[in-house]
Amino acid sequence: MQKKQVFNPFLPLNEYIPDGEPHIFGDRVYLYGSHDKEGGYTFCMQDYVVYSAPIDDLSDWRYEGVIYKKTQDPGNKLGIRSLYAPDVTQGPDGRYYLYYAFDFLGEFGVAVCDTPAGKYEFYGKVHHKNGKVWGKKSGEQFPFDPGVLTDDDGRVWLYSGFETKVPFVASRWHNLRNDGGVVMELEPDMVTIRQEPKVIFPIKGRPGAFPHAFFEASSIRKVGDKYCFVYSSQYNHDLCYAMSDRPDGGFEYGGVLVDLGDLYLDGNTDENHANNYLGNTHGGLLNIGDDWYIFYHRQTNRSSYARQACAEKLERTPGGGFKQAEITSCGLNGGPLKGRDRYEARIACNLWAKGHETGRVDGTNPKKRLEAHPYFTQTGKDRESDGDQYIANMRDGATAGFKYFDFDGTETKISIEGRGEGKFLVSTDEKGENTVAEVPVNDSADFEISAGVHPLYFTYRGDDAADFTAFIIE
Repeated sequence: MQKKQVFNPFLPLNEYIPDGEPHIFGDRVYLYGSHDKEGGYTFCMQDYVVYSAPIDDLSDWRYEGVIYKKTQDPGNKLGIRSLYAPDVTQGPDGRYYLYYAFDFLGEFGVAVCDTPAGKYEFYGKVHHKNGKVWGKKSGEQFPFDPGVLTDDDGRVWLYSGFETKVPFVASRWHNLRNDGGVVMELEPDMVTIRQEPKVIFPIKGRPGAFPHAFFEASSIRKVGDKYCFVYSSQYNHDLCYAMSDRPDGGFEYGGVLVDLGDLYLDGNTDENHANNYLGNTHGGLLNIGDDWYIFYHRQTNRSSYARQACAEKLERTPGGGFKQAEITSCGLNGGPLKGRDRYEARIACNLWAKGHETGRVDGTNPKKRLEAHPYFTQTGKDRESDGDQYIANMRDGATAGFKYFDFDGTETKISIEGRGEGKFLVSTDEKGENTVAEVPVNDSADFEISAGVHPLYFTYRGDDAADFTAFIIE
Protein backbone atom coordinates (compact mmCIF):
# COMPACT_ATOMS: atom_id res chain seq x y z
CA MET A 1 0.00 0.00 0.00
CA GLN A 2 1.44 3.36 -1.06
CA LYS A 3 2.01 5.64 1.94
CA LYS A 4 1.99 8.96 0.08
CA GLN A 5 1.84 10.56 -3.32
CA VAL A 6 4.94 10.29 -5.50
CA PHE A 7 5.99 12.71 -8.23
CA ASN A 8 8.51 13.10 -11.03
CA PRO A 9 11.35 13.46 -10.22
CA PHE A 10 10.74 10.86 -7.52
CA LEU A 11 13.93 11.17 -5.44
CA PRO A 12 14.73 14.03 -3.02
CA LEU A 13 14.80 17.43 -4.68
CA ASN A 14 18.54 17.90 -4.15
CA GLU A 15 19.48 14.53 -5.67
CA TYR A 16 20.80 14.20 -9.21
CA ILE A 17 20.95 10.57 -10.34
CA PRO A 18 20.79 10.02 -14.12
CA ASP A 19 21.13 6.80 -16.15
CA GLY A 20 18.90 4.97 -13.69
CA GLU A 21 18.78 1.16 -13.82
CA PRO A 22 16.06 -0.28 -11.53
CA HIS A 23 16.44 -3.86 -10.33
CA ILE A 24 14.43 -5.97 -7.90
CA PHE A 25 16.47 -7.93 -5.37
CA GLY A 26 14.41 -9.58 -2.67
CA ASP A 27 11.40 -7.44 -1.84
CA ARG A 28 12.93 -4.08 -2.77
CA VAL A 29 13.60 -2.07 -5.91
CA TYR A 30 17.18 -0.74 -6.09
CA LEU A 31 17.99 2.21 -8.35
CA TYR A 32 21.58 2.25 -9.65
CA GLY A 33 22.78 5.17 -11.71
CA SER A 34 25.44 7.76 -12.34
CA HIS A 35 25.74 10.67 -9.91
CA ASP A 36 25.65 14.23 -11.16
CA LYS A 37 26.38 17.39 -9.23
CA GLU A 38 24.07 20.41 -9.24
CA GLY A 39 26.20 23.16 -10.73
CA GLY A 40 28.65 20.59 -12.08
CA TYR A 41 30.85 21.31 -15.08
CA THR A 42 30.79 17.81 -16.55
CA PHE A 43 28.94 14.48 -16.33
CA CYS A 44 28.89 12.16 -13.31
CA MET A 45 31.19 14.03 -10.97
CA GLN A 46 30.25 12.18 -7.77
CA ASP A 47 30.51 8.70 -6.25
CA TYR A 48 27.89 6.03 -6.87
CA VAL A 49 24.97 6.05 -4.43
CA VAL A 50 21.85 3.88 -4.30
CA TYR A 51 18.21 4.44 -3.37
CA SER A 52 15.73 1.65 -2.75
CA ALA A 53 11.99 1.26 -2.18
CA PRO A 54 9.65 -1.59 -1.19
CA ILE A 55 8.16 -3.27 -4.27
CA ASP A 56 4.67 -2.50 -2.89
CA ASP A 57 5.34 1.22 -2.22
CA LEU A 58 7.23 3.16 -4.89
CA SER A 59 6.70 6.38 -2.94
CA ASP A 60 8.98 5.31 -0.09
CA TRP A 61 12.52 5.73 -1.48
CA ARG A 62 15.34 5.26 1.03
CA TYR A 63 18.89 6.53 0.70
CA GLU A 64 21.27 3.57 1.01
CA GLY A 65 24.44 5.65 0.92
CA VAL A 66 27.63 5.55 -1.13
CA ILE A 67 28.23 2.06 -2.54
CA TYR A 68 31.37 2.71 -4.59
CA LYS A 69 33.77 5.63 -4.66
CA LYS A 70 35.33 6.65 -7.95
CA THR A 71 38.76 6.58 -6.28
CA GLN A 72 38.35 2.82 -5.75
CA ASP A 73 39.18 2.19 -9.39
CA PRO A 74 42.98 1.58 -9.42
CA GLY A 75 43.39 3.97 -12.35
CA ASN A 76 41.60 6.82 -10.57
CA LYS A 77 43.23 7.15 -7.16
CA LEU A 78 43.16 10.94 -7.38
CA GLY A 79 39.47 10.96 -8.37
CA ILE A 80 40.11 13.01 -11.50
CA ARG A 81 38.09 10.71 -13.79
CA SER A 82 34.34 10.14 -13.65
CA LEU A 83 32.55 6.81 -13.57
CA TYR A 84 29.72 6.70 -16.09
CA ALA A 85 26.39 4.89 -16.35
CA PRO A 86 26.57 1.64 -14.35
CA ASP A 87 24.50 -1.52 -14.27
CA VAL A 88 24.26 -4.29 -11.68
CA THR A 89 23.43 -7.98 -11.85
CA GLN A 90 23.41 -10.86 -9.41
CA GLY A 91 25.94 -13.40 -10.63
CA PRO A 92 25.58 -17.17 -10.61
CA ASP A 93 27.54 -17.19 -7.34
CA GLY A 94 24.89 -15.05 -5.64
CA ARG A 95 27.08 -11.96 -5.33
CA TYR A 96 26.24 -8.59 -6.92
CA TYR A 97 28.42 -7.23 -9.71
CA LEU A 98 28.56 -3.55 -10.67
CA TYR A 99 29.76 -2.69 -14.20
CA TYR A 100 30.79 0.84 -15.15
CA ALA A 101 32.44 2.77 -17.94
CA PHE A 102 35.69 4.31 -16.72
CA ASP A 103 35.22 7.84 -18.05
CA PHE A 104 36.00 8.02 -21.79
CA LEU A 105 39.12 5.88 -21.41
CA GLY A 106 37.63 2.88 -23.21
CA GLU A 107 37.39 0.21 -20.52
CA PHE A 108 34.83 -1.37 -18.19
CA GLY A 109 35.49 -1.68 -14.49
CA VAL A 110 33.73 -4.25 -12.31
CA ALA A 111 33.08 -4.11 -8.56
CA VAL A 112 31.49 -6.78 -6.36
CA CYS A 113 29.49 -6.94 -3.13
CA ASP A 114 27.67 -9.58 -1.08
CA THR A 115 24.54 -7.40 -0.81
CA PRO A 116 22.71 -5.18 -3.33
CA ALA A 117 23.49 -1.88 -1.60
CA GLY A 118 26.56 -2.61 0.49
CA LYS A 119 30.12 -1.44 0.03
CA TYR A 120 31.32 -2.66 -3.36
CA GLU A 121 34.98 -3.50 -3.84
CA PHE A 122 36.97 -3.30 -7.04
CA TYR A 123 37.03 -6.69 -8.75
CA GLY A 124 38.69 -6.21 -12.13
CA LYS A 125 38.40 -4.97 -15.70
CA VAL A 126 36.46 -6.77 -18.42
CA HIS A 127 39.14 -8.58 -20.41
CA HIS A 128 39.80 -11.18 -23.08
CA LYS A 129 40.82 -14.77 -22.33
CA ASN A 130 44.47 -13.80 -22.74
CA GLY A 131 44.12 -11.27 -19.92
CA LYS A 132 44.23 -8.15 -22.15
CA VAL A 133 41.71 -5.52 -21.10
CA TRP A 134 38.98 -5.01 -23.67
CA GLY A 135 39.34 -1.60 -25.34
CA LYS A 136 43.13 -1.52 -25.35
CA LYS A 137 43.68 -3.04 -28.79
CA SER A 138 43.47 -0.96 -31.96
CA GLY A 139 40.26 -1.59 -33.90
CA GLU A 140 38.19 -2.85 -30.96
CA GLN A 141 34.71 -1.50 -30.29
CA PHE A 142 34.67 1.34 -27.76
CA PRO A 143 33.41 0.15 -24.32
CA PHE A 144 30.62 2.44 -23.12
CA ASP A 145 27.34 2.25 -21.15
CA PRO A 146 27.31 -1.36 -19.93
CA GLY A 147 24.05 -3.26 -19.69
CA VAL A 148 24.28 -6.70 -18.10
CA LEU A 149 21.96 -9.69 -17.73
CA THR A 150 22.36 -12.92 -15.80
CA ASP A 151 20.00 -15.21 -17.71
CA ASP A 152 17.78 -17.89 -16.23
CA ASP A 153 20.35 -20.54 -17.22
CA GLY A 154 23.17 -18.69 -15.44
CA ARG A 155 24.84 -17.39 -18.61
CA VAL A 156 25.93 -13.76 -18.39
CA TRP A 157 25.47 -11.30 -21.26
CA LEU A 158 27.13 -7.89 -21.44
CA TYR A 159 25.99 -5.12 -23.83
CA SER A 160 27.79 -1.92 -24.76
CA GLY A 161 28.04 0.75 -27.43
CA PHE A 162 28.43 4.37 -28.46
CA GLU A 163 27.58 6.10 -31.74
CA THR A 164 29.42 9.39 -31.40
CA LYS A 165 33.00 9.78 -32.60
CA VAL A 166 35.25 8.03 -30.10
CA PRO A 167 36.54 10.64 -27.64
CA PHE A 168 40.10 11.83 -28.07
CA VAL A 169 41.25 10.33 -24.78
CA ALA A 170 40.36 6.83 -26.04
CA SER A 171 41.19 7.21 -29.73
CA ARG A 172 44.56 8.88 -29.18
CA TRP A 173 46.24 5.65 -28.10
CA HIS A 174 43.95 2.84 -29.14
CA ASN A 175 42.15 3.85 -32.39
CA LEU A 176 38.88 2.31 -31.19
CA ARG A 177 35.75 1.85 -33.29
CA ASN A 178 32.11 2.67 -32.63
CA ASP A 179 29.99 0.80 -35.15
CA GLY A 180 26.98 0.43 -32.82
CA GLY A 181 25.70 -1.66 -29.95
CA VAL A 182 27.57 -4.87 -29.18
CA VAL A 183 26.94 -8.01 -27.13
CA MET A 184 29.34 -10.52 -25.61
CA GLU A 185 29.06 -13.45 -23.24
CA LEU A 186 31.12 -13.50 -20.05
CA GLU A 187 32.64 -16.44 -18.25
CA PRO A 188 31.18 -17.32 -14.82
CA ASP A 189 33.97 -15.24 -13.27
CA MET A 190 31.99 -12.19 -14.56
CA VAL A 191 35.00 -10.39 -16.08
CA THR A 192 36.46 -12.67 -18.77
CA ILE A 193 34.95 -12.50 -22.25
CA ARG A 194 33.77 -15.94 -23.38
CA GLN A 195 32.27 -14.88 -26.74
CA GLU A 196 33.97 -11.88 -28.36
CA PRO A 197 31.98 -8.64 -28.82
CA LYS A 198 29.88 -8.48 -31.98
CA VAL A 199 27.82 -5.60 -33.35
CA ILE A 200 24.10 -6.38 -33.35
CA PHE A 201 22.67 -2.82 -33.26
CA PRO A 202 24.19 -0.84 -36.17
CA ILE A 203 24.35 2.96 -35.99
CA LYS A 204 22.53 5.35 -38.33
CA GLY A 205 23.41 4.85 -41.98
CA ARG A 206 24.59 1.25 -41.59
CA PRO A 207 22.76 -1.78 -43.01
CA GLY A 208 20.29 -3.17 -40.50
CA ALA A 209 19.97 0.05 -38.48
CA PHE A 210 16.59 0.65 -36.83
CA PRO A 211 14.35 3.65 -37.75
CA HIS A 212 15.52 5.16 -34.47
CA ALA A 213 19.09 3.95 -34.79
CA PHE A 214 21.30 2.99 -31.85
CA PHE A 215 23.21 5.79 -30.14
CA GLU A 216 24.05 4.77 -26.54
CA ALA A 217 22.48 3.76 -23.17
CA SER A 218 22.39 -0.05 -23.47
CA SER A 219 19.98 -1.75 -21.08
CA ILE A 220 18.69 -5.34 -21.16
CA ARG A 221 15.73 -7.12 -19.53
CA LYS A 222 13.73 -10.33 -19.91
CA VAL A 223 10.08 -9.75 -20.87
CA GLY A 224 8.51 -13.15 -20.48
CA ASP A 225 10.65 -15.42 -22.63
CA LYS A 226 11.80 -12.52 -24.84
CA TYR A 227 14.90 -10.37 -24.55
CA CYS A 228 14.16 -6.64 -24.53
CA PHE A 229 16.99 -4.24 -25.35
CA VAL A 230 16.47 -0.58 -24.35
CA TYR A 231 18.66 2.17 -25.77
CA SER A 232 18.86 5.85 -26.65
CA SER A 233 18.58 6.57 -30.35
CA GLN A 234 20.29 8.92 -32.80
CA TYR A 235 17.94 11.66 -31.54
CA ASN A 236 19.43 11.24 -28.04
CA HIS A 237 16.34 12.41 -26.13
CA ASP A 238 14.31 9.20 -26.39
CA LEU A 239 14.48 5.64 -25.12
CA CYS A 240 13.55 2.93 -27.62
CA TYR A 241 13.36 -0.85 -27.51
CA ALA A 242 13.93 -3.95 -29.61
CA MET A 243 12.89 -7.57 -28.91
CA SER A 244 14.37 -10.97 -29.71
CA ASP A 245 13.98 -14.65 -28.89
CA ARG A 246 17.68 -14.86 -28.01
CA PRO A 247 20.16 -12.59 -26.21
CA ASP A 248 22.87 -12.38 -28.87
CA GLY A 249 21.01 -11.28 -32.01
CA GLY A 250 17.81 -11.30 -34.01
CA PHE A 251 16.41 -8.16 -32.39
CA GLU A 252 13.48 -6.43 -34.08
CA TYR A 253 12.69 -2.75 -33.51
CA GLY A 254 9.69 -2.18 -31.26
CA GLY A 255 9.33 1.59 -31.02
CA VAL A 256 9.83 4.54 -28.66
CA LEU A 257 9.21 3.97 -24.95
CA VAL A 258 9.54 7.57 -23.78
CA ASP A 259 10.83 10.89 -25.09
CA LEU A 260 11.82 13.88 -22.94
CA GLY A 261 9.66 16.24 -24.99
CA ASP A 262 6.83 13.83 -25.89
CA LEU A 263 8.04 13.90 -29.47
CA TYR A 264 6.64 11.19 -31.78
CA LEU A 265 3.35 11.29 -29.88
CA ASP A 266 0.58 12.78 -32.03
CA GLY A 267 3.03 13.11 -34.93
CA ASN A 268 5.10 15.99 -33.53
CA THR A 269 8.82 15.67 -34.37
CA ASP A 270 9.90 19.33 -34.05
CA GLU A 271 12.68 19.56 -31.45
CA ASN A 272 12.20 23.32 -31.17
CA HIS A 273 8.58 22.85 -30.10
CA ALA A 274 8.75 19.84 -27.83
CA ASN A 275 6.81 19.67 -24.55
CA ASN A 276 10.00 20.06 -22.53
CA TYR A 277 13.66 20.91 -23.01
CA LEU A 278 15.71 18.15 -24.58
CA GLY A 279 19.03 16.50 -23.81
CA ASN A 280 20.36 12.99 -23.41
CA THR A 281 18.46 10.35 -21.46
CA HIS A 282 19.16 6.83 -20.26
CA GLY A 283 17.22 4.26 -18.23
CA GLY A 284 15.80 0.78 -17.88
CA LEU A 285 12.61 -1.25 -17.48
CA LEU A 286 11.06 -2.32 -14.20
CA ASN A 287 8.42 -5.05 -13.87
CA ILE A 288 6.32 -5.46 -10.72
CA GLY A 289 3.48 -7.95 -11.13
CA ASP A 290 1.48 -6.92 -14.17
CA ASP A 291 2.90 -3.39 -14.18
CA TRP A 292 5.80 -2.17 -16.30
CA TYR A 293 7.67 1.13 -15.90
CA ILE A 294 10.35 2.91 -17.89
CA PHE A 295 12.92 4.86 -15.87
CA TYR A 296 14.69 7.83 -17.50
CA HIS A 297 16.21 11.18 -16.54
CA ARG A 298 15.38 14.84 -17.22
CA GLN A 299 17.62 17.90 -17.59
CA THR A 300 17.84 20.78 -15.08
CA ASN A 301 19.86 23.97 -14.62
CA ARG A 302 20.10 24.58 -18.39
CA SER A 303 22.75 21.89 -18.72
CA SER A 304 23.22 18.16 -19.16
CA TYR A 305 25.31 17.92 -16.00
CA ALA A 306 22.51 17.97 -13.39
CA ARG A 307 20.02 15.27 -14.37
CA GLN A 308 17.26 13.79 -12.24
CA ALA A 309 15.54 10.39 -12.15
CA CYS A 310 11.97 10.06 -13.44
CA ALA A 311 9.72 7.12 -14.38
CA GLU A 312 6.50 6.45 -16.28
CA LYS A 313 4.10 3.55 -16.35
CA LEU A 314 3.95 1.67 -19.65
CA GLU A 315 1.02 0.11 -21.49
CA ARG A 316 1.49 -3.15 -23.36
CA THR A 317 0.55 -3.70 -26.98
CA PRO A 318 -1.53 -6.68 -28.13
CA GLY A 319 1.62 -8.14 -29.68
CA GLY A 320 3.52 -8.13 -26.37
CA GLY A 321 5.44 -4.88 -26.89
CA PHE A 322 5.03 -1.45 -25.31
CA LYS A 323 3.29 1.80 -26.24
CA GLN A 324 5.13 5.10 -25.91
CA ALA A 325 4.55 6.63 -22.48
CA GLU A 326 3.59 10.25 -22.02
CA ILE A 327 5.77 12.41 -19.76
CA THR A 328 3.83 13.13 -16.56
CA SER A 329 4.19 14.54 -13.07
CA CYS A 330 2.86 11.35 -11.47
CA GLY A 331 4.71 8.44 -13.12
CA LEU A 332 5.05 6.11 -10.11
CA ASN A 333 1.93 7.35 -8.33
CA GLY A 334 -0.36 4.64 -9.67
CA GLY A 335 -2.80 7.25 -11.00
CA PRO A 336 -3.49 11.00 -11.06
CA LEU A 337 -2.57 13.29 -8.18
CA LYS A 338 -5.13 14.63 -5.71
CA GLY A 339 -7.18 17.61 -6.81
CA ARG A 340 -6.48 19.40 -3.52
CA ASP A 341 -2.98 19.80 -2.11
CA ARG A 342 0.19 21.89 -2.27
CA TYR A 343 2.40 21.05 -5.24
CA GLU A 344 5.91 22.27 -5.92
CA ALA A 345 6.47 23.71 -9.37
CA ARG A 346 9.53 21.51 -9.85
CA ILE A 347 7.22 18.54 -10.66
CA ALA A 348 6.20 20.17 -13.95
CA CYS A 349 6.44 17.67 -16.78
CA ASN A 350 6.00 20.28 -19.52
CA LEU A 351 7.97 23.51 -19.76
CA TRP A 352 8.46 25.95 -22.62
CA ALA A 353 8.97 29.61 -23.49
CA LYS A 354 6.59 31.89 -25.38
CA GLY A 355 5.35 30.34 -28.61
CA HIS A 356 5.86 26.80 -27.25
CA GLU A 357 9.56 27.18 -27.95
CA THR A 358 12.00 24.73 -26.34
CA GLY A 359 15.03 23.06 -27.95
CA ARG A 360 18.09 21.37 -26.46
CA VAL A 361 20.07 22.27 -23.35
CA ASP A 362 23.08 20.08 -24.21
CA GLY A 363 25.31 22.65 -25.84
CA THR A 364 23.64 22.89 -29.25
CA ASN A 365 21.78 26.03 -28.12
CA PRO A 366 23.88 29.14 -27.43
CA LYS A 367 23.78 30.23 -23.79
CA LYS A 368 22.48 33.65 -24.79
CA ARG A 369 19.47 32.06 -26.45
CA LEU A 370 18.72 29.96 -23.35
CA GLU A 371 18.64 33.10 -21.19
CA ALA A 372 15.12 33.73 -22.48
CA HIS A 373 13.87 30.31 -21.36
CA PRO A 374 12.53 28.94 -18.06
CA TYR A 375 14.43 26.14 -16.31
CA PHE A 376 14.50 23.95 -13.20
CA THR A 377 17.02 24.95 -10.54
CA GLN A 378 17.52 25.10 -6.77
CA THR A 379 18.74 27.41 -4.06
CA GLY A 380 21.60 26.22 -1.89
CA LYS A 381 24.54 24.06 -2.82
CA ASP A 382 24.47 20.51 -4.08
CA ARG A 383 22.92 18.01 -1.61
CA GLU A 384 22.72 20.82 0.96
CA SER A 385 19.04 21.73 0.90
CA ASP A 386 15.74 19.95 0.48
CA GLY A 387 12.47 21.36 -0.80
CA ASP A 388 13.78 24.48 -2.51
CA GLN A 389 13.83 23.43 -6.15
CA TYR A 390 11.74 25.65 -8.41
CA ILE A 391 11.23 26.92 -11.97
CA ALA A 392 13.31 30.01 -12.63
CA ASN A 393 13.05 32.66 -15.34
CA MET A 394 9.36 32.41 -16.26
CA ARG A 395 9.11 35.23 -18.77
CA ASP A 396 5.99 36.55 -20.49
CA GLY A 397 4.30 33.69 -22.33
CA ALA A 398 6.29 30.90 -20.64
CA THR A 399 4.24 27.85 -19.66
CA ALA A 400 4.64 25.08 -17.08
CA GLY A 401 2.40 22.04 -17.42
CA PHE A 402 1.46 19.40 -14.83
CA LYS A 403 -0.22 16.03 -15.58
CA TYR A 404 -2.55 14.82 -14.08
CA PHE A 405 -4.98 15.70 -11.25
CA ASP A 406 -8.25 14.15 -10.15
CA PHE A 407 -10.80 16.90 -9.36
CA ASP A 408 -14.12 16.44 -7.57
CA GLY A 409 -15.92 19.37 -9.22
CA THR A 410 -16.64 21.31 -6.02
CA GLU A 411 -15.75 24.95 -5.35
CA THR A 412 -12.00 25.50 -4.97
CA LYS A 413 -9.36 28.22 -4.64
CA ILE A 414 -5.86 28.24 -6.12
CA SER A 415 -2.82 30.13 -4.80
CA ILE A 416 0.56 30.77 -6.46
CA GLU A 417 3.85 30.89 -4.58
CA GLY A 418 6.89 32.49 -6.18
CA ARG A 419 8.75 35.69 -6.92
CA GLY A 420 7.56 38.23 -9.47
CA GLU A 421 5.03 40.98 -10.18
CA GLY A 422 2.93 39.37 -12.88
CA LYS A 423 0.17 36.77 -12.93
CA PHE A 424 -0.44 33.23 -14.10
CA LEU A 425 -3.24 32.14 -16.38
CA VAL A 426 -4.29 28.64 -15.36
CA SER A 427 -5.85 26.42 -18.01
CA THR A 428 -6.61 22.77 -18.74
CA ASP A 429 -5.14 22.75 -22.25
CA GLU A 430 -1.62 23.48 -23.47
CA LYS A 431 -2.78 26.23 -25.83
CA GLY A 432 -4.36 28.16 -22.95
CA GLU A 433 -7.77 28.29 -24.57
CA ASN A 434 -9.66 27.03 -21.51
CA THR A 435 -8.61 29.44 -18.74
CA VAL A 436 -10.03 28.47 -15.36
CA ALA A 437 -8.27 31.10 -13.18
CA GLU A 438 -6.06 34.20 -13.27
CA VAL A 439 -3.76 34.30 -10.25
CA PRO A 440 -1.26 37.05 -9.34
CA VAL A 441 2.05 35.78 -7.99
CA ASN A 442 1.77 35.25 -4.21
CA ASP A 443 -2.00 35.65 -4.30
CA SER A 444 -5.06 33.47 -4.83
CA ALA A 445 -8.19 33.29 -6.97
CA ASP A 446 -11.36 31.25 -7.30
CA PHE A 447 -10.79 28.11 -9.26
CA GLU A 448 -13.53 26.38 -11.24
CA ILE A 449 -12.93 23.06 -12.92
CA SER A 450 -15.22 20.19 -13.78
CA ALA A 451 -15.05 16.85 -12.03
CA GLY A 452 -12.60 14.37 -13.56
CA VAL A 453 -8.95 13.99 -14.48
CA HIS A 454 -7.31 17.09 -15.99
CA PRO A 455 -3.85 18.54 -16.63
CA LEU A 456 -3.02 22.07 -15.49
CA TYR A 457 -1.00 24.61 -17.47
CA PHE A 458 0.35 27.81 -15.91
CA THR A 459 1.22 30.60 -18.39
CA TYR A 460 3.00 33.64 -17.00
CA ARG A 461 2.00 37.16 -18.00
CA GLY A 462 4.22 40.04 -16.90
CA ASP A 463 6.94 42.47 -17.86
CA ASP A 464 9.69 40.94 -15.74
CA ALA A 465 10.77 37.34 -15.19
CA ALA A 466 9.15 35.38 -12.37
CA ASP A 467 10.27 32.38 -10.34
CA PHE A 468 7.53 29.77 -9.90
CA THR A 469 7.82 27.93 -6.56
CA ALA A 470 4.53 26.14 -5.89
CA PHE A 471 0.74 26.22 -6.18
CA ILE A 472 -1.97 25.28 -3.68
CA ILE A 473 -5.44 24.01 -4.51
CA GLU A 474 -7.85 24.07 -1.58
